[in-house]
Order: sequence, then structure tokens, then C-alpha cells
Amino acid sequence: MKKVLFLILIITANIVFAQDSIVAKKVTCPVGYQSKIDAVYSEIGDWKGREDIYYNPTASKPTPIVFNIHGGGWNHGVKESQSGFGSFFKLGYAVANIEYRMTGQSTAPAAIEDVRAAILYVVQHAKEWNIDPNYIVVMGGSAGGHLALMAGLLQNDNKFDGAYKKVTGYTIKAIIDKYGPTDLSSPDFRKYKSLVAWLGIYAESEVFRQSVSPIFYVKKTSPPIFIVHGDADPVVPYQQSIMLKNKLEELGVKNVFLSMPGGGHGKFTPEQKTELSAAIINFLKGL
Repeated sequence: MKKVLFLILIITANIVFAQDSIVAKKVTCPVGYQSKIDAVYSEIGDWKGREDIYYNPTASKPTPIVFNIHGGGWNHGVKESQSGFGSFFKLGYAVANIEYRMTGQSTAPAAIEDVRAAILYVVQHAKEWNIDPNYIVVMGGSAGGHLALMAGLLQNDNKFDGAYKKVTGYTIKAIIDKYGPTDLSSPDFRKYKSLVAWLGIYAESEVFRQSVSPIFYVKKTSPPIFIVHGDADPVVPYQQSIMLKNKLEELGVKNVFLSMPGGGHGKFTPEQKTELSAAIINFLKGL
């Protein structure tokens, strides 16, 4: 069991601290799958970026893969808190569960660089792990949703790819965004203390904030995007997803927007959670 201090940002810009425990959740793989736990995709100083990869070497053809990115305001969270990948396994997908640098380790754009590196590391090993590098889905919630959008909307743009700039031969097939921030450039950004901390020395630069804002990367050729957001979210404004939805519609990008009436920040009723799971699977089946 690992204990972490959760930092929860609310719209009023107050910071609420709560002590909580995160239990490393065991991921059970189907017969035929193998796992590679704590694969190191990047080494920067004394920090090692790790991801857990669940793949099926016995599949008759290379499998699609979902990259999962945990949330936590860019300042806390661990990949071990994530599980519930059974639905993806049933569809025949491989899964990669990513960790990345927190604000205390490095500020923006480090987290984006890490997520891109984690994806491209797997691309390099795709043949070894029987993974289809042209069928990549990127998924995340909250700050993880923001990172999923950034990593996916960049597509083959290597501006944040560092040591992986020369990696080619991959396709971002789709993005699953769970209540992630989409536009960090608005003048009221200072209200969000965890955002200001993550932006670091670039916080006052609107140009930089735009450069790490997913909405500015949407184009006609963007991959399909699934969005879910509670309309009573007290952390990430619901309007952030509305703006993304409008931009996608304007440019004709395929998308699904699931609005959760009364839903908080990832806090949905059991019925809504069931609806969400089914909607994500239908979205993937329709790609």
C-alpha cells in the first residue's frame, strides 16, 4: 500500500488537502496475455519513466493498444492506482499503463514529453510484443485526459518527442478524454493553482499555454475523440469539454460527447458508470 497526499483543485482556486491511500491494483490478464511491468521507457537524471504493458503474443495478428494515463493535477498519482482493463482485453487490445513526471519532478512540458516517449517506446517494440503500431488509442482522465489529448492530437508531430524524434511508422487511431482540460490559455488560468505550478516559469506566457493546450492542435485530420464530462464538475469546468466538442464539430472531426447530468469530477452514479463503459466500447468498435 502506498500513501500519497491528494491535492484537489477546485474552481474557487482554494486548495483542499486530503490524506488518502492508494492500493496497487492487480491487473488480471486473460489466458495468452503476458505482462511487462515497470518497463523503462525513459531515463532523465535519476528519474526513470516506467509503464506496465499487457500484451498478447499469441494473437493471430498484431493487436491494437490502449495507452492509459492517470490523472492528478499533474502533481500526484501513480499508475498502480489504475485497473479495470478487462473490457479492452475482451476486445483483443493490448494495454500500456503509463507513469510520468509530476510537477515536483519537472514542470511543463515534461509530462507531455513523457507520455509521447512511453507511446513511442512501445512503437519501437511493437513487433516484439505483437502490437499494431497503427492502431493506437490514448486514454486518460482529468490531467491524464489533457495529456491523452495532447499526445493524440500531436499525431506525428515530434515537437515534444525528445530522444524519440526519429521514430516513425505509427498512427494515433483515437483518443478517449475523460473530463480533461482542453484550453489552458484563458486569462483566468491563475485561479487554478495546480495548473500554475505545472506551467512553472512559463505560466505567464500565453504563447506557451497555447502550445500545451489540446484545443489548438485540433485539425480536420485529427483522430476520432470520445469525451465524457459531468456537468457539475467542480474541478475541471464542463465548458472545457463543450469548447472541444464545438471545435471538433466545426472541423468535421468524428467525435462522441457523453454528458453526465449532475456528474462531478469523475464521480458518476453506478448507472452512469455502466453507460460510460458501454459507450467507450461502442466507440472503439466503430473505429
